[in-house]
Amino acid sequence: MALRLLRTAPRASRPCTAFVLSGGGSLGALQAGMLRALYEREICPDLLVGTSVGSVNAGFIASRPPTVATADELASVWLSLQRDDVFPVSVRALIGGLRSKRDHLVPDHALRHLVRSHVELTQLEDATIPLHIVCYDLTGGREVRLSTGPAREAIVASCSIPGILPPVRIADRYLVDGGVANGTPISHAIALGAQRVYVLSTSDRSQIQHRPDGSALDAAANALRVLLSTRLEIDLERYSNQVELTVLPAANESHVQPSDFDHASELIAEALASARQLLDDAERPLTGRARATAS
Repeated sequence: MALRLLRTAPRASRPCTAFVLSGGGSLGALQAGMLRALYEREICPDLLVGTSVGSVNAGFIASRPPTVATADELASVWLSLQRDDVFPVSVRALIGGLRSKRDHLVPDHALRHLVRSHVELTQLEDATIPLHIVCYDLTGGREVRLSTGPAREAIVASCSIPGILPPVRIADRYLVDGGVANGTPISHAIALGAQRVYVLSTSDRSQIQHRPDGSALDAAANALRVLLSTRLEIDLERYSNQVELTVLPAANESHVQPSDFDHASELIAEALASARQLLDDAERPLTGRARATAS
């Protein structure tokens, strides 16, 4: 997928800036590298929109200063993560889930512990940087944006992959992973008034394997990435003339799968290098409006 950078003539005042953090399982490590590149250049968000694993990263930075030190803290979290810290998929749990009538295969205890450990927020509205979490409402059959209410519950709901993790009940709604409908919720950032949007995506169609090696979980995750990257392409075409959009490259040369948590270091390093290059290119003087592409 070609990653498009839209630049416009400078405005008299700084435009409302949003960071949109997409889903992608273990590929959320890429966002730590992207954030460092942004914060190195003092590019800071006025609001954050996250879904799935992007909601965890957004929740982490929402109550912390927009500094390189914060990005490095987030990187340290990713470097310490193992798959069991998020998806403790044991044979016993799988057999139990398949034999029972429950609507999920594994409990969400590990995910909840992860969120409690690293998200320093009680209520979404308490965030220093306004935080908005996108989930999918099973009851109403639509995506929803949560901007108030219990922060950790909202983030856990946004990460709850249907069939794998249990849905989360908030008020009268049963909520699951927002990536089901919108893996990169650019539309929500624009609805909230963003004029400049930095997209911290984890999906690049050129990096997706059509027939990935690995487990059934890897194959399912890869198929979802294909769908989400298609939605992202559509949204880029739809909104590129409405706001200033910068899509940071989802560098993943080794084709790491979203269920593989053993390659955080290389993902962070690749994302940081690619984001630095893109942002450096963007800082070069341009006259009027121009487009650049990055693979």
